[in-house]
Amino acid sequence: MAKLDDKVAVITGASSGIGEATAEALAAEGAAVVVAARREERLEDLVGRINGNGGKALGITCDVTDEQQAHDLIKRGRDEFGRVDILVNNAGVMQLSKIQKGLSDEWRTMFEVNVLGLLYATDAAIEMMKEQGSGHLVNISSLASRGTRPGLGVYSGTKMAVNGISESLRQELLEDNIRVTMVEPGAVETELPDHITDEEAREGLSSLLEQLDPLKAEDIANAVVYVVTQPERVSINEILIRPSQQPN
Repeated sequence: MAKLDDKVAVITGASSGIGEATAEALAAEGAAVVVAARREERLEDLVGRINGNGGKALGITCDVTDEQQAHDLIKRGRDEFGRVDILVNNAGVMQLSKIQKGLSDEWRTMFEVNVLGLLYATDAAIEMMKEQGSGHLVNISSLASRGTRPGLGVYSGTKMAVNGISESLRQELLEDNIRVTMVEPGAVETELPDHITDEEAREGLSSLLEQLDPLKAEDIANAVVYVVTQPERVSINEILIRPSQQPN
């Protein structure tokens, strides 16, 4: 029997990178997965792979910055599979630049996706998990939540917010048997750097990545599987994962 048989997981930002790898890893452990993102074709490919490997997957096109869409996502998961046991809040954008450059549209996007999108989906999931008497919220944060540097300020701010929200949720939901975990990756080989429009920031990140053997999306997915397959008495609140050679 697989560790997550009869469990249902919803994963946001699942069309690539950490979200895609996490969906495949949870499905391999027996979970039915609801995969959500804005890119419909990428979701269809993922769903096809999971179902083709004997898993159960449903793809839902969703923009988590739209509160109604985020709520409907959770509802659709329950309608299709009967419950929602795990929510992996993975949808995120990273548009690095020095604050003095005034890229306010990008600041707004990062807070809308990384913070508000997480809250919208979480809000709907908590209601459902309380009714069930159990659940697990996994919030993908970042090493940037532990400190910052020039060019990282606003992105760090969103991830610091994720950590603050996660810890508050952990305390608020103790009596409801809902566990909360934040996973904080360092440098990971994903599409996130593609969002960066500022040339200075893009070059700085490229230089960092060239000096490292960055993490793979699968490394983070493995951490999520570890977290959600622990006995109910075990609540892993925080996991920080760096590439072996990443200094800070």
